[in-house]
Amino acid sequence: MNNFTHLHVHTQYSILDGLSAIPALVKKAKDNGMTAIAITDHGNMFGVKEFHNTARKNGIKPIVGCETYVAARSRKLMELKEDRSGFHLILLAKNTQGYKNLTKLISYSWIEGFYYRPRIDWELLEKYHEGLIASSACLAGEIPRAIKKNDIQLAETTIERFKSLFGDDFYLEIQRHETNLQGADKTVFEQQKIVNQKILELGKKHNVKVIASNDVHFVNSEDAEAHDRLICLTTNSDFNATDRLRYTKQEWMKSKEEMGVIFADVPEVLENTMEIAAKIEDFELDHAPIMPDFPLPEGFSNEDDYLKHLTYIGAKKHYGDVDDKIKERIDFELDTIKKMGFPGYFLIVWDFLKAAREMGVAVGPGRGSAAGSVVAYCLRITDIDPLKYNLLFERFLNPDRVSMPDIDIDFDDDGREKVLKWVEKKYGHNRVANIITFGTMAAKSSIRDVARIQNLPLNIADKLAKLVPEKAGTSLQDAFKEVPELKEAKNSSNEEISSVLKYAEVLEGSVRHTGVHACGIIIGRDDLIEHIPVATSKDSDLLVTQFDGKHVESVGMLKMDFLGLKTLSIIKDAVENIKIAKGIDIDIETIPLDDKATYELYSKGETTGLFQFESDGMKKHLKDLKPTKFEDLIAMNALYRPGPIEYIPEFIKRKHGKSKIEYDLAEMEEYLADTYGITVYQEQVMLLSQKLAGFTRGEADTLRKAMGKKNRELLDKLKVKFVEGCLKNNHPTEKVEKIWKDWEAFAEYAFNKSHSTCYSLVSYQTGYLKAHYPAEFMSAVLSRNLNDLKKVTFFMDECKRMGVTVLGANVNESFSRFNVNNEGNIRFGLNAIKGVGENAVLNIIEERKKNGAYKSIFDFIERVNLTAVNKRCLEALAASGALDCFKEISRYQYFIEEAQGATFIETLIKYGNKFTEDKSSTQISLFGDVMGVDIVKPEIPKGTEWLNLEKLNKEKDLIGIYLSAHPLDDFKLEISHLTNYILSDLKNNLIPEGKDVVVAGIVTEVKDSTGKNGKPYASITIDDYSDSYKIMLFSNDYVSFKNFFSVGYSLLIKGKVQKKPYGNTEELEFKIIKVSLLSEVRETMFKTIKIKLPINSINAELINKIDALTETNKGKTALNFLIYEPLTNIYIEMFSRTKRVYLSNEIIDFLEKKSDIEFKIL
Repeated sequence: MNNFTHLHVHTQYSILDGLSAIPALVKKAKDNGMTAIAITDHGNMFGVKEFHNTARKNGIKPIVGCETYVAARSRKLMELKEDRSGFHLILLAKNTQGYKNLTKLISYSWIEGFYYRPRIDWELLEKYHEGLIASSACLAGEIPRAIKKNDIQLAETTIERFKSLFGDDFYLEIQRHETNLQGADKTVFEQQKIVNQKILELGKKHNVKVIASNDVHFVNSEDAEAHDRLICLTTNSDFNATDRLRYTKQEWMKSKEEMGVIFADVPEVLENTMEIAAKIEDFELDHAPIMPDFPLPEGFSNEDDYLKHLTYIGAKKHYGDVDDKIKERIDFELDTIKKMGFPGYFLIVWDFLKAAREMGVAVGPGRGSAAGSVVAYCLRITDIDPLKYNLLFERFLNPDRVSMPDIDIDFDDDGREKVLKWVEKKYGHNRVANIITFGTMAAKSSIRDVARIQNLPLNIADKLAKLVPEKAGTSLQDAFKEVPELKEAKNSSNEEISSVLKYAEVLEGSVRHTGVHACGIIIGRDDLIEHIPVATSKDSDLLVTQFDGKHVESVGMLKMDFLGLKTLSIIKDAVENIKIAKGIDIDIETIPLDDKATYELYSKGETTGLFQFESDGMKKHLKDLKPTKFEDLIAMNALYRPGPIEYIPEFIKRKHGKSKIEYDLAEMEEYLADTYGITVYQEQVMLLSQKLAGFTRGEADTLRKAMGKKNRELLDKLKVKFVEGCLKNNHPTEKVEKIWKDWEAFAEYAFNKSHSTCYSLVSYQTGYLKAHYPAEFMSAVLSRNLNDLKKVTFFMDECKRMGVTVLGANVNESFSRFNVNNEGNIRFGLNAIKGVGENAVLNIIEERKKNGAYKSIFDFIERVNLTAVNKRCLEALAASGALDCFKEISRYQYFIEEAQGATFIETLIKYGNKFTEDKSSTQISLFGDVMGVDIVKPEIPKGTEWLNLEKLNKEKDLIGIYLSAHPLDDFKLEISHLTNYILSDLKNNLIPEGKDVVVAGIVTEVKDSTGKNGKPYASITIDDYSDSYKIMLFSNDYVSFKNFFSVGYSLLIKGKVQKKPYGNTEELEFKIIKVSLLSEVRETMFKTIKIKLPINSINAELINKIDALTETNKGKTALNFLIYEPLTNIYIEMFSRTKRVYLSNEIIDFLEKKSDIEFKIL
């Protein structure tokens, strides 16, 4: 049997070039009896840790390497075309020293040498070559290129150069990719024959051994076609293009036997690969935590003492007198932290959080299990008292098992970057990095990608992709099983379609791009390249690790999560709004947690905008629960999740005494009282296991983990210990068995109380602000959602419900973001107006702050910088209503064309420039008088006022929403009583096939066209409060309904959701059946109004008012009265036989304002 080791292997981390998944490579190597395998991805070490772990797990020796790019001149030169890539060179790590040097080389190739590709050079090779084996690589290597150019002298010089550097650890490399496959590049082998022959000669001449490789890019021969398509994605090429990049289709991971056949004439080149494999030591990559050193102040010799010092200072601030119970807990935690070697970790976090607060950055009260630490609380790493809420340190750090602490920190969105820059400055740029992420091809995107390069029509590709279920993580393999249409398409005789799905399935999961983890940061004791390969990224100014989050900690790196939390930004903005609008300083961290108004808000379900409590389902449960204490919020936050949500009704019943609170054992009340006898939190299981069975703190945490992960083997062992411990404490066997059974049923759903407490506090803070400072809070909410106009509209509706008015932008009141004016109304920010640039906004606001409100349009024009506040900006300000504060002029007048076609805005700009010019040239006379030319203000032109719809449309164009009103506002009665869906339901395909649909909307755009058959058709856009929707009118529909679809018409549209009768017959469409003008339907479709009123509300005044309204609003709608006795619910129905009414807004407003009257329209 031939012995051979693959030493030139690309995995999928050679992004969009390699197709090989690491587990598949290793499995094939093992199945073929190989004892070692290398990884040599292009210019990176992204996959090294996964590869190392996988190979070792399968008993294969991992050979860590890289196919590097060596700069033609210097890594620092980035000018000429030859600087863009460089020569290929294979480097393999022999030992730990070699691995460290490879790490440095690859890191520097990104940090210092990146120009199109990450490049090293001879300077770096000379410095970091120890412990490395090198080979001359493929045809793109420096020596093969010299041979191809017939520059044999250069080839020999280069060989000697490498040989002098690496000695016997330098090898020449040959490859043989003979191919007759269709679509393969057959020219490669012709080049290889020439290069190989010369390399074999030069190897003998210079006494350098030669190795064989296969330049592996995919695992099996049948993957060649999929790999060919991957290359098309890389090069953005059409699959059928004749001039595109092609491979030989021979680059699969060939077996030892296959390589033996190919290189039968030179078997030594195979044996030499085994020689290299033998040279490789099986070194470790994993490492114990490498904690950064914390700089200690004078007077402290070690981190333990300084941490203890700071902790007790904090304890006195929080607790006053530190009693024995508190001291015992603090000392236990400090002792555990010391034994695990993590005092520096706590000091680092304390330090940057202290700096964050000093910079004015909002810091969250904590998240996750770190809130269980009293030490963290005393250091203000968290702001939740663990003793008060029975939060456990061992949930954070188990004293029986050393694991890295995990303290995740929330900052306000703006502040997160400030803290990162502070950390980078303190510890050094080379010691701080973001964590890399790898984006892979998902099921839908792989279909679309392959379809694009194979020229499958877009509509068919879209249909295929949409057949994949939306459920996260659904693979194509799953989809073929679950969706019959997709399975049928895969097996279709239509080669165009079936091949797309075939190759999409192979490409699925391939790494498509790299990114930066949203919050993961590592901080090193020294330069990170001493321990881990790093890269650079266009997404971050920091360095980026080449290992992802799964692997950075295992190699000893300290990982922390710096998260930006929008809610903290909202709280910070709201506090600032309160200070500006009311002059009140709110310390959000000291607000009372028993505020009645706040709990009333939760009890009414008025939690829109409140962190983690704003879903419809949560609102419903809150109305039933009527929370009265902070612990209720903690519990609801924990319970409102899949699984435990079913316990909420019982939880509510127990709170209100409708269900008896029972404890299996009296001793359990201490820890279950706050949750009315229901086990809600993991911490409760942990505490009770200690109390009932004598578990240690570490054992209690082990139990928590075993239950969460359903580790049956461990649970069985722990059950024995639990039962024995309970029996020792004289607890009845049947009760103990029941408790264990209940725990097993619920514990997998039990939530982390530490996290729930932290985030419930953040929610309570938002609730407090909304309850007491509604306008200031909602202003902050709107500001932080400005990029999502649907959310802006949603929150504006909430403002309306609350009685808070939201006004358009105003140059005399608005700031850059939403703010609250002196009347307590919310003003749109100037930044919300399209066409108004940042410089213009700053100039308008600064000038107003400096010299007071603008008195008129002329005063405004005279004072602002017309370079920043230019014509486009002024047009946007005028049309959006931001200049409405100047009562002497209306919006339309700015756009009236005057002499020579100039608009009045242009006249104003001309006047402003002349005013500025004149002001600059003002002179002082001999008598000290100011001399200047009097400029006559232009006369405001007269014209025709815009129609209301035109005015509203301009608002929408500039702000994205109808602001001062909505064109459908006059038809809210019709919409609420006659429609059953909204346009966003249609747009998002939320309406099932066969459903009758009634929607309302205003026509905002009409595009008439003529089809290939010469017949007219139209594309219509309609808007409602939720969204816009496009309707296509063809054939008979065009003839029947076209006249209704004119811009500005408000319509009621009836139709049905059905399958398309042509084209893609699997797609659903909205088929129109009837269209009516909304302005006519009150008269034609409201047949009867039924008014229900209690008998005790009827009096002469009410009768006279109703009589008067019916007299002044005569129409066609029948009038019925239902009069009832509230106590007995006995009622009498009365029909008006002579009177018919028109349901005017006057009648509806009257009925809606009467809280004791109900009405229904039929």
